[in-house]
Amino acid sequence: MAGDYYEILGVPRTATEREIKEAYRRLAKKYHPDVNKDPGAEEKFKEISRAYEVLSDPEKRARYDRFGEAGVSGVGSGGVDFDVSDFVGFADIFETFFGGFGGVGSTSRRRGPTRGDDLRYDLTLEFQEAVFGGEKEIKISHLETCKACDGTGAKRGSKPRTCPTCGGSGQVRRATRTPFGSFAQISTCPTCGGEGIVIEAKCEVCGGTGRKQVTKRLKITIPAGVDSGTRLRVSGEGDAGTRGGPPGDLYVYLNVKPHPHFRREGINILSEITISYLQAILGCRLKVPTIDGDYELHIPPGTQPNTVITLEGKGVPKLGNPVSRGDHLLTIRVEIPTKITHEERELLEKLAKIKGEHNSKKGFEGFLESIFHR
Repeated sequence: MAGDYYEILGVPRTATEREIKEAYRRLAKKYHPDVNKDPGAEEKFKEISRAYEVLSDPEKRARYDRFGEAGVSGVGSGGVDFDVSDFVGFADIFETFFGGFGGVGSTSRRRGPTRGDDLRYDLTLEFQEAVFGGEKEIKISHLETCKACDGTGAKRGSKPRTCPTCGGSGQVRRATRTPFGSFAQISTCPTCGGEGIVIEAKCEVCGGTGRKQVTKRLKITIPAGVDSGTRLRVSGEGDAGTRGGPPGDLYVYLNVKPHPHFRREGINILSEITISYLQAILGCRLKVPTIDGDYELHIPPGTQPNTVITLEGKGVPKLGNPVSRGDHLLTIRVEIPTKITHEERELLEKLAKIKGEHNSKKGFEGFLESIFHR
């Protein structure tokens, strides 16, 4: 689902729980498929329902404010996508906010298996690690299914039983007769807290939650060619689900440190070297640093300042196809001295006379300028 949850509900980020609830109630009445038959109304209803699901829960809202959609993916009873089937009829909205509608039956359901939350981990890589990839070990803290009770929350040798108050539905219903008709009020079961089950003897390890916080080390593979902003998904390493639900995933967000000499543009690497004016005029061979190590480079005679030399295949491997690599683009800077010795001046003046340029421009700088700007 695209869009900011606050914008979808039309409330500011500082909105109170009451303002969020009122905004949702107003929009739900307008876009519920039972009353709005316009194309797109059902999709709009899904959006506002998902937004309300997250922003009405303080814990989910805090994660959303910090991490955005990645912080709440997979949480809640509906997972990432909010299903309009969670609202059986338009009257359910009134049951939620007003305690029921005359004569309308409740769609109470006992909670089933719920997928665990997705987690985010931020990892910083060195420049070379991002280029060539490799294996990294990270340490994460997440919820795992309690092994002592196999996730039931009950002490070994016992098991949860159906709640005697709500019969396993997780809700209680109270009917009230008024001169205007019969009204039903639906509320969360006070005995089981909406779970539909009660645990008389709680697991001593997890305290009856069925999950336990565990810190573990993971080895993850970094593909060659990743860059800052790349997101890696590690399946099943998020928080464990409840009631036998599947675990969430771990999302690793990468950040690459800058290199002191190299700069990256896509799959190409850029760098600079500075040579003397004599090396530029006469040409030379010298070793230049690349991401693969030193490379012997031939500088042809008469190389002009800011010339770019391409070292093919010395760049970054293409993500997903490490055999294909970009290039290393090397910019040549020419250093012209501001001071020279008396002997150097005499030799350069002789050269200027030979080239017939001694009187064309005054001084040594003028002579060199004539060489590099032909």
